[in-house]
Amino acid sequence: MATTPATKNVPGLRRVLGTWDLVLFNIAAIVALRWLSMAAQVGPSSLVLWLLGLVGFFVPLALAVLELSSRVPGQGGLYLWSKTAFGDMHGFIAGWTYWVSNLVYFPFALLFSAGIFLHVGGDRWLAHAGDSGYHLVYCLTVLWAATGLGIHGLERAKWLQNIGGIATWSAAALILGAGALAAYRFGAATAITTANVMPDFGKLATFSTFTTIALAFQGLELGLILGGEIRDPRRQIPRATLISCVVIAAIYIAGTTSLLIALPASTIDIIAGIPQALSAIGERIGLPMFGSLTAALVTVGTIGSISAWITGTARLPFVVGVDRYLPAALGRLHSRYGTPHVALITQGVLTSLVLMAALSGSSIHEAYIILVDMTAIMSLLPLLYILLAFPLLRKRAAGRNEGVNLSPGGTLGCWLAGLTGFAVTLLAIVTSMIPPANSSNPGLFLLKVVGGSALLIGIGLLFYRHGQRQVRHPSP
Repeated sequence: MATTPATKNVPGLRRVLGTWDLVLFNIAAIVALRWLSMAAQVGPSSLVLWLLGLVGFFVPLALAVLELSSRVPGQGGLYLWSKTAFGDMHGFIAGWTYWVSNLVYFPFALLFSAGIFLHVGGDRWLAHAGDSGYHLVYCLTVLWAATGLGIHGLERAKWLQNIGGIATWSAAALILGAGALAAYRFGAATAITTANVMPDFGKLATFSTFTTIALAFQGLELGLILGGEIRDPRRQIPRATLISCVVIAAIYIAGTTSLLIALPASTIDIIAGIPQALSAIGERIGLPMFGSLTAALVTVGTIGSISAWITGTARLPFVVGVDRYLPAALGRLHSRYGTPHVALITQGVLTSLVLMAALSGSSIHEAYIILVDMTAIMSLLPLLYILLAFPLLRKRAAGRNEGVNLSPGGTLGCWLAGLTGFAVTLLAIVTSMIPPANSSNPGLFLLKVVGGSALLIGIGLLFYRHGQRQVRHPSP
């Protein structure tokens, strides 16, 4: 189906992002240093899993978004690509599921940031770790500050994202330096040998860990949702993508290695692992401030990441609103700042409600946990669309590739990369449906994950059907 002109180029949006803005945006959006703690808990075998995730998921995703962004340029990114490849309804499903799944991701990221921030002040601040009032105030403040900056335009919002990217980069450099110092002064706390770096693929848990590690690379598609706000996208996007891929892969692999060198894998905490590791090194060399400094950098980096996702994902209901499949008000631009302020405010309100549910009494909290389970599949479904649209649109072009950033390897390489990434994402969907080992009712868990995802997709399709009627039979 033809793409509506409104989706291709939305009047009023301002092109303000350059190469380094996009690089720092990608670092802020993709690099969550909590993944280092999670990977380090697995032990040395996580290093091989990082490499497999890089080759099997990150590189195919990078090739896909690079080619698709030049083949089908414009505001909306994955929504626009899926729509062009598979039709209006599938484009809507890709955009809807990506947006809704992030409404649950935001509270997770905000609560993680609140927990890390307490490590800046040491034991005295950590006394508030169980204080739901503190967490609510902190999370709402960060959420609405990022939303407010987004409303005032990418010229302002990008600075928070850039600072977050720089903070993440700095924290990673500090982790690498601390790991090298620990190895030099005290030796490695975790032995890394040829034998223990090889994962045991005879265990189902290894595949689950692999998909989690691979999907830590997810996020390159987010920056391209802002395609209508990037200066000279045909030149800037390839350059920024290449730089981002190298830096992000280095941060994850080298950062995990440094944590393993600094601490025994069995003692690393998934939230406090990074401040914990640097505090341990700092105490041994007489610089206890290491932990607090890293906690401050990780906090700023996480806030930058939240800002990037809030700014990027709000463009999806905005663009879909422009196409009239969601309420038309979501497609409005601010008269002064030229930003999708209605979409940003709506997203902020919904995220606030989900956050309050997460911090509320037991019955509502259980409903929030169910919602988390329900969105497990939905966060991965849009990636299937992207990775399949990649070779499919190349085939349909039948050699008409003028101005397109073609991936290397020709048609065969395109299909190989797309289907490899597709298979890894599909594996992640399957493993997300496997009940946890401590689940008391595996059947109910499966019902919640599959049935709940179908329910949320069904709600989205109701909006789509209503929007179709509005397009076909507009009001006078």
